Amino acid sequence: MALIEAKLQALGLSLPKLTPPPGGRITMRSARRHGQLLYLSGNGPLLNGKPAYQGKLGKDISIEQGYAAAQLTALNLLAVIQAELGDLDRVDLFIKSIGFINSAPGFNQQPVVLNGFSDLIFDLYGEERGLHARSAVGMAELPWDIPVEIETIISFLD
Repeated sequence: MALIEAKLQALGLSLPKLTPPPGGRITMRSARRHGQLLYLSGNGPLLNGKPAYQGKLGKDISIEQGYAAAQLTALNLLAVIQAELGDLDRVDLFIKSIGFINSAPGFNQQPVVLNGFSDLIFDLYGEERGLHARSAVGMAELPWDIPVEIETIISFLD
């Protein structure tokens, strides 16, 4: 078993099955390679193609639920990486991540919510490969009323 998959298993986590997002025609890619970079499209806390969490932080859901939604989003992004590269151990570096947090007026704890993503990536890949540049931004609305959407850029090994 690959190292990252073993770490996931030790944490009691598994990658969700990839499913298309809700909606109709798909006119975009989940990921795009350019050289040794993989750009991952925004992803959210979906399970079986449906939102596992919905609502605004600071109104409908707690910071803890938002953290869990960000962690599930990390697992969905890892599933895309697995599908694209065939092996999570091929990730060289997590370079940049942007988290969009569906926020009620006055909510300003977006970085705490996004830690659900960053903490998992750090736990799996360590400081050298997993510590990434990041932005956490509050949004008025997100698709399907999901609380978190995250996009990331990684470099990978041949």
